[in-house]
Amino acid sequence: MIIDCHCHIFPPDICNRRTAFMDDEPAFRLLYENPNSRLIGASRLIEAMDRQAVDRAVVFGFPWRSLESARLNNDYVMEAVARYSPRLIGMACVDAAVEGAAAEIRRCLEQGMKGAGELAFYKSGIDRRGLDALEPVMELCAQYKVPVMIHTNEPVGHQYPGKTPNTLVQIYNMAKRFAANRIILAHWGGGIFFYTMLKKEVLQVLENVYFDTAASPFLYRPEIYRMAIDLAGPEKILFGSDHPLLPASRYFDEMDKAGLSEEEKAAVCGLNAARLFGLDP
Repeated sequence: MIIDCHCHIFPPDICNRRTAFMDDEPAFRLLYENPNSRLIGASRLIEAMDRQAVDRAVVFGFPWRSLESARLNNDYVMEAVARYSPRLIGMACVDAAVEGAAAEIRRCLEQGMKGAGELAFYKSGIDRRGLDALEPVMELCAQYKVPVMIHTNEPVGHQYPGKTPNTLVQIYNMAKRFAANRIILAHWGGGIFFYTMLKKEVLQVLENVYFDTAASPFLYRPEIYRMAIDLAGPEKILFGSDHPLLPASRYFDEMDKAGLSEEEKAAVCGLNAARLFGLDP
């Protein structure tokens, strides 16, 4: 089974009228003001999954500041999950810093969503205020025993839209503060898995942390797969394409270049996600 654990989908109104949703949404404007930045709905995702032989996908919208937009997007995700069952697994998404964020995520979890994410702090990084904002969301997800996906990125290197000012210390402090939560760090967690080489503390702090591969072909050499598996463990890596950013085949090619065994590819491409989301592989 192949499970893509990182896909964005949007309702037709947002896809067709994106500029109407940019007011007071600087992060959405940053990522999608360029008309070449694709927005797709569920049917196009399913078509791409069929072409790429992807069996199931974890889907979510965007961390909207507007609760109205968040509800619109989350409702669409829930409708898509029901329509294409069992191929799509939904996660609730909203800006965790807005008033009512936890209530919106609770609403979605009560209706069958399987987690929260991709939550992001595009302007601030994951600073103390961000951690405080995450607190009620993390408590809720721990109560429901569902994972939370957090947008992270490498704190060095070239700049690009969506690269936040997060630091490795911020990422680590988040994992430490919410050690009871199962956390997916998107985009390889900014490379924080390297510090599992330390003899003290880090392995315990990152015990419930997973790392997805989203956008990897744009950011890292294929050797990242071997390093992550050797340092974090093969059970902690989740294939995520960030669709529609990149097709799944780009990731499969890089896994082959990295020399992953068939057992390792099976774990990364589906078995780990199936276990995390409580699916029958």
